Amino acid sequence: MGAAARMSFWSGKRVLVTGHTGFKGSWLSLWLTRLGAEVAGLALAPDTEPALFDQLGLADRLNHRIGDIREAATVAERVAQVQPDVVFHLAAQPLVLASYDDPLLTWDTNVMGTAHVLQALRDLSRPCAAVMITTDKVYENREWVHPYREEDRLGGHDPYSASKAGSELVIASWRKSFLAGHPVRVVSARAGNVIGGGDWAANRILPDLARALGQGAALRLRN
Repeated sequence: MGAAARMSFWSGKRVLVTGHTGFKGSWLSLWLTRLGAEVAGLALAPDTEPALFDQLGLADRLNHRIGDIREAATVAERVAQVQPDVVFHLAAQPLVLASYDDPLLTWDTNVMGTAHVLQALRDLSRPCAAVMITTDKVYENREWVHPYREEDRLGGHDPYSASKAGSELVIASWRKSFLAGHPVRVVSARAGNVIGGGDWAANRILPDLARALGQGAALRLRN
């Protein structure tokens, strides 16, 4: 698909991005608006200072709403309001170390939050493509040298990885139990690490190294 065709596809499309205030969500929302999409968001307020979402001025460039995906009624209301053509579900508790500090919040956000989005999509009566973002950490770590494959066993010993594996099961369950033959089509995407400008979150390897270099401090390697 050429650049002109991509522009044409997104022009005027109603796109709902959950987690639009985060690092990945901010970049995705910016790209979609530049491609002509009508972008609506649902997310918690940015939790870093500075925050890429604020640096890009996205609150004034899209249909911005603060809300918690752990609240089913909030998610259902937002989906019904936007009537999206496309959904990108990025909202999550995305940090491994934070998942050890608050495992219940991590599971509630990553598993039940995903279930709330899927349940809200059941009420749509129009075609919609939903891309549910999980992680490449969903696989049971066998210490293999080759890349993991989609048919490999799900697992994860830390709360973050395990909760994302749980969200994969939720996605598969809703897709087969409720969305087969439905105008909503659902896929999951197991994303790897993304490196780029504006990632101000704590405990990110390369951003931490860049900050240390900028401050003339020692580089601290965790592994």
